[in-house]
Amino acid sequence: MVRIGIRREDKSRWEARVPLVPEDIGRLIRDHGLNIVVQSSPIRAIKEKAFLDVGAQVCDRLDDCQVILGVKEIPPECFAPGRTYVFFSHTIKGQPANMPMLRRLMELNCQLIDYEKIVDNEGRRLVFFGRFAGLAGMIDTLWALGRRLDAEGVKNPFSRIRQAHEYRNLEHARQELRQVAEEIRSGGLPAAVQPAVCGFAGYGKVSQGAQEIFDLLPFVEVAPRDLASLKPSATHLYKVVFREEDMVERIDRTAAFSLTEYYRHPELYRPIFYGHARYLTILVNCIYWEPKYPRLIDREQFRDLYRGLQPPRLRVVGDISCDIDGSVACTVKATDPGNPVFVYDPETASAKDGVEGRGPVVLAVDFLPCEIPVDASVEFSRALSPFVPALAKADYGATLAQSGLPRELRDATILWHGQLTDSYAYLADFVNR
Repeated sequence: MVRIGIRREDKSRWEARVPLVPEDIGRLIRDHGLNIVVQSSPIRAIKEKAFLDVGAQVCDRLDDCQVILGVKEIPPECFAPGRTYVFFSHTIKGQPANMPMLRRLMELNCQLIDYEKIVDNEGRRLVFFGRFAGLAGMIDTLWALGRRLDAEGVKNPFSRIRQAHEYRNLEHARQELRQVAEEIRSGGLPAAVQPAVCGFAGYGKVSQGAQEIFDLLPFVEVAPRDLASLKPSATHLYKVVFREEDMVERIDRTAAFSLTEYYRHPELYRPIFYGHARYLTILVNCIYWEPKYPRLIDREQFRDLYRGLQPPRLRVVGDISCDIDGSVACTVKATDPGNPVFVYDPETASAKDGVEGRGPVVLAVDFLPCEIPVDASVEFSRALSPFVPALAKADYGATLAQSGLPRELRDATILWHGQLTDSYAYLADFVNR
């Protein structure tokens, strides 16, 4: 049985998460006899004493660990020959920034297992932070709305909301949102934002997390077809959730929309989301997107939206998906919790940090769960810990098929002995570029 190492996160000073929390580590040591080493960290949200108290070792290096668990990408110079690394590699789309990292793993004959590809028989992800991206992203989006309205000189109940990382924990943030809800019920929303409409693009785990926060406010849910006829209301917001059929339509209108066809042949579809966007106060983008799919809003549509004498209703885009130049063209860069928003200028397609300017305020933090690190780590650890005994007992000298890893981990293995596995052979083209 090999030693399991948990590395310190060093991609950002904001990254305080950990893949396994002390409670689960203690159970793994007690019930499975695992040997777990935690690399010391000055920024981790959970203190080292908590790991020591459950029987883990804490040290500065992980030289004796065959399997190393992390959260975010690992610098290429930190890899050691023949080791097995498990983390979010962000390589499966051939992301150029991470190809040197993948290439180095190949040179060192390492194994790479990616959490993003640990799925059940239906293809649903089993180990993820997505809900917490939605939770933190919605808190920050409402914070951004408050700051934007303040900048416009509009007194509003959202001004009291802070960024997610400024709260002690998730429950502390929820308490604040409940107070905002009471303020809306008693004092009303400013006329300048009525009707206040929050649109959620997507309905998966990320969107569900964002809606969980939004639903603490007084709201009425409506369908996309109702947006044009909404009446101003001081006592509640409106909520609308967009599905694929609300975002695209078939180019050949004689055939009906088919979700299966859309994902297999997106070239047969064209975008229609712009027709809804002009009715929104907030757009929360939670969709998975690749360049083969139509954009929600492109640059020309943003220019049209802001071309009139009066600014449009759209104040804030909470781009939780955060694909640069992706599904919403206003996301021209990623941000971090220390400087989380910018105003997108539709005429120049440029960004100005802050909340003032003609154009939407864009929240584009690309690692939002780090803002609620303890809550996020606890849930992630709960999902990951059942797979850890298999990681400790696997035969890394054998073939992948004979390694003893369960199907879920085999399918998530991008590299084995430094070679791309069959499911990820397509990445060779990206690596060689």
